[in-house]
Amino acid sequence: MKNIANFLDFANHHANATHKDIEKLCDAVKKYRFNAAFVNPCYIAYAKEQLQGKSKVGTVISFPLGQEIFAIKIASVKEAANAGADEIDVSLNVGSIKEAKWEELLHTMTEIITTARTINQNIIIKFIPETGYLTDREIQKTAEIMVASGADFFKTCSGMGPRNAIVEDVKLVRAAVGSSIKIKVAGGISTYQQACAFIESGADRIGTSHAPEIVEEKETPAQKESFSKSE
Repeated sequence: MKNIANFLDFANHHANATHKDIEKLCDAVKKYRFNAAFVNPCYIAYAKEQLQGKSKVGTVISFPLGQEIFAIKIASVKEAANAGADEIDVSLNVGSIKEAKWEELLHTMTEIITTARTINQNIIIKFIPETGYLTDREIQKTAEIMVASGADFFKTCSGMGPRNAIVEDVKLVRAAVGSSIKIKVAGGISTYQQACAFIESGADRIGTSHAPEIVEEKETPAQKESFSKSE
């Protein structure tokens, strides 16, 4: 698969992430030309400074539990957008999905999108329903609500839930809403073969803390040497 780096968001959401770790993350994003560097909210401005417009910066909101009160979610989205985030992945309240509070979920998603796009009309918004907790029907219904909200992506997992991403999640979303929304998968994706399987099943983006390993596994010796010289 050509240009697999374009599908990858290289992420560091570790609790012990330091400025040095984010600098290394951004260096790798520039080197391999990944889609974006994904960092915790406190590092958005620093990542923007490190990348100097050479790639996008993404962040996570209400991550990974999704159970902050509504006003806190809105305030966090506003702060992230003002700090310069190009993409925002927001964890949904899984309890609301399990209780079928679809109108509440739609309102929450719509307000988050409106808030972010008032600041940056080109910002990309993804919502994480944590599919490992959900039934097939709940996954599909949530995808339908996301489409109605105007979200850009359905993101399967946080990587910190009961399970990692699986190909069946992608197939369920595609069966429910077709190409009406893009799909990002995350959680446990660390090899080139895994990445290809998700892309071939219909995923548009992959979030991973193993992006360099995925690309290095795919590249030929000559291309690896070229990457090395670009450092």
